Amino acid sequence: MPDITGYRAKMAVIVPSTNTVVEHDMNVMRPPGVTFHAGRMYIEQPQIADDEQFEALLVQIRASLTVAIRDVLTCAPDRLVMGMSAETFWGGVEGNRAFEQRVTGMSGGLGVSTGATSCRDGLTALGARRIAVLSPYQPIADVNVTRFFTEAGFDVVGFAGLRCPTALDIAAVPPDRLIRVLRDLDGPDVDAIVQVGTNMSMVALADEAERWLGKPVLAINATTLWHALRSHGVTDRVHGAGSLLREC
Repeated sequence: MPDITGYRAKMAVIVPSTNTVVEHDMNVMRPPGVTFHAGRMYIEQPQIADDEQFEALLVQIRASLTVAIRDVLTCAPDRLVMGMSAETFWGGVEGNRAFEQRVTGMSGGLGVSTGATSCRDGLTALGARRIAVLSPYQPIADVNVTRFFTEAGFDVVGFAGLRCPTALDIAAVPPDRLIRVLRDLDGPDVDAIVQVGTNMSMVALADEAERWLGKPVLAINATTLWHALRSHGVTDRVHGAGSLLREC
């Protein structure tokens, strides 16, 4: 018998324990019959003020990922959705592929939607090749994000790194600052703007920005949900969350 609330799909969403945005965003965009169930990775030290601290955060994520997946599997989900993006870009295209294989193995064979793959597929679906990127990260992470997109065949013609000092601060970046950064990133050589960092609340703002910039703005949480839904055969059009979920 199907689950009464998640009768179309139960999605296991893996997030750092510091993250306050992903669960909110997923539920705002939720189609009927799809439910989201969090597996939270324990983060004891959320500081990411420099490259060394950022790498230390990834060590914490890697150490707690197995338990987060183990725990959420007890609700018998249909798919894994990675609600953390930096690790999925790490090591470029091959690093993302290895990460997907690893978490699929941990889950006993579930399909997985990562931020990196979702952005690649979303940009391809929209026909965008020249991109600008908005990131809350430190330089070492931005190098890996750029590497992934370049290896995936995109031209990264603009990049803005906000250098948030802690993982919690990512959720506190005000919309007026994001609007300024989006306008600064835009240009005639930019086909689309991509936002990474799942604890940054950008879904509604990205949808609005598409109207005044006249081009796609991919918020990482909306893009990852798009990939998860379409990969699972859920084709509902979701409004207010950007062109991918509305049109593709």
